Amino acid sequence: MTKTRRPGLTVCLLALTLALPTAVFAAADDDDSDLAELQPKLGNEWVPVKNDRRRGIKTWVKQEDGKRYRSFKVEAALKGRLSDFVRTVLDFENYPRWYWEVMDVKLLRRISPTEYQLYMKHRAPHSVPNRDVPALLRIEPQTATNRTLTVAVRAIPDLVPEHPPFIRMRAEDMIIRVTPIDRETLRLEAEGYVDPGGKAPNWAINFIQRSAPYMIVLGSQRVMESGDFGKQKIPFPVFEYGD
Repeated sequence: MTKTRRPGLTVCLLALTLALPTAVFAAADDDDSDLAELQPKLGNEWVPVKNDRRRGIKTWVKQEDGKRYRSFKVEAALKGRLSDFVRTVLDFENYPRWYWEVMDVKLLRRISPTEYQLYMKHRAPHSVPNRDVPALLRIEPQTATNRTLTVAVRAIPDLVPEHPPFIRMRAEDMIIRVTPIDRETLRLEAEGYVDPGGKAPNWAINFIQRSAPYMIVLGSQRVMESGDFGKQKIPFPVFEYGD
């Protein structure tokens, strides 16, 4: 049974029990239309999965040519300052508090102030082996003419040796773009793709692809609202709304 997370952003995006969809998505004021499950075959067009009007989070999926599994997209309005979002992303040791089913995360190498190599372990759904993934996290800071900050995560499966019994993920890729739209609100837009590697039942893969993006955004919002993130100095310029 997955432990209850303390309120608290990284996703992760990434509570992985069969009861979770009921516990999280059954709010009466949410328009939770799982249209993807009604599609006989997804194509290259985005299909809406969830529209949480109260929290301002929308998600979509599609099946791209040449990929084994669904890609996902998220749009959200986050309450908070961009500097808080960045500190949350850079507070790697606290990822298990908000990112999708992270059991552990290690910083392997700080390449530069905007590039980091990470190693993450993920809990998998019941009866499915847990996963691990080395990844590169790269941040593209804002500029004087472009106030959107971009966070890109890309799996590098062969960066470190495999660690059985963990199954090495082949992809955990995501591009997140965050833009201040007023003094208290950020616009978040993200697209990504996950390949869990090895063998996994379709129900588990579909559940993760459907649920993880929403839960990552929701978790990041809770961390930002709580203020429980790293207080370290941000190693590159961050422009808030109006700067």
